[in-house]
Amino acid sequence: MASLEVRRSPPRSRRQLEVRSPRRDKYSVLLPTYNERENLPLIVWLLVKSFSESGINYEIIIIDDGSPDGTRDVAEQLEKIYGSDRILLKPREKKLGLGTAYIHGMKHATGNYVIIMDADLSHHPKFIPEFIRKQKEGNFDIVSGTRYKGNGGVYGWDLKRKIIRLYRKEVLEKLMEKCVSKGYVFQMEMIVRARQLNYTIGEVPISFVDRVYGESKLGGNEIVSFLKGLLTLFATT
Repeated sequence: MASLEVRRSPPRSRRQLEVRSPRRDKYSVLLPTYNERENLPLIVWLLVKSFSESGINYEIIIIDDGSPDGTRDVAEQLEKIYGSDRILLKPREKKLGLGTAYIHGMKHATGNYVIIMDADLSHHPKFIPEFIRKQKEGNFDIVSGTRYKGNGGVYGWDLKRKIIRLYRKEVLEKLMEKCVSKGYVFQMEMIVRARQLNYTIGEVPISFVDRVYGESKLGGNEIVSFLKGLLTLFATT
């Protein structure tokens, strides 16, 4: 009786395995700045540290609105230090509003998930891996930081502070098409629109702290605009 010859397939190279494996998720951080030369190196270092230690693929898009304090120069140095594949500087000539800064940054985002946050260290990047885990667990369209659940807290935080959020890129693009706000109420409008469109939203309890360096960028006129924006939002939704 003839013996059966067993043929084994040659071992696949690492590159072949990577090609056949599902697409690796990538996270684009949109980081608008205005007069943040002191905070920017620290927030970028913390982001890089958090992503690197967690093995997360990422890019950080800095949208500087013509800061007179030299923030753009600092961002250029950070781009050289960490590499243009990780730090992308996409500046604008003047201050045009937070909402339009996110829209501008989205044009350059290559990740399939987008994280929006502030550069003033009011939210610590150490929470981002938890946002990502939460999104995976519930397959959420959006994950939002909250101070109202679990161990979340507030330290020197007021209504002017913004909230860190994680979005599926395609969801954020659709929400941006719907939103009409341009200033600080933009993020709040997006979450209202998201509920209208029945997107799923997960929440992660996090601690907020007041800005580390510099003055708040919200002046009296901007606070009035913020409150007017809220009234308009609730009147039209």
